Amino acid sequence: MQFKASFCNPFQKDIIDLGYMDQDSIIENFKKIPWIEMLKHMDTRNENQIYYSPSLEIENTATKHGLCISAVGNPEVYEYYIFYKRPKTLKTFFGLKEKFNENYMTDKTEQTTQDVIDCLQALINGNTEFLDKKIGS
Repeated sequence: MQFKASFCNPFQKDIIDLGYMDQDSIIENFKKIPWIEMLKHMDTRNENQIYYSPSLEIENTATKHGLCISAVGNPEVYEYYIFYKRPKTLKTFFGLKEKFNENYMTDKTEQTTQDVIDCLQALINGNTEFLDKKIGS
């Protein structure tokens, strides 16, 4: 499987394309990001100097399933938001019609580092059932 990654630095307007990432390095790259330091720096800046929450996005290029992880809150007590993007067919009009959404997204707040690692591992392993249960369907 091939994964593509990008990063949103809170102090840069443009999203940083990290290119393709080996599945064996995804979790290690997540752990290397200085999440707390970025949140600390955000506390010292004016709002107009901040473009994003620090965020890492990983997408399986074959399945188009992806996760976006954002750190938010006080550097002393912070949490992660996890966004799960995937193609999905949705039933509409009382279940009588179907509509395909290529970029269907759900999210979950108040997540820990371990929650993020579990979700990244599920993405790497193609465990969409876990991701649907954990982040919503």
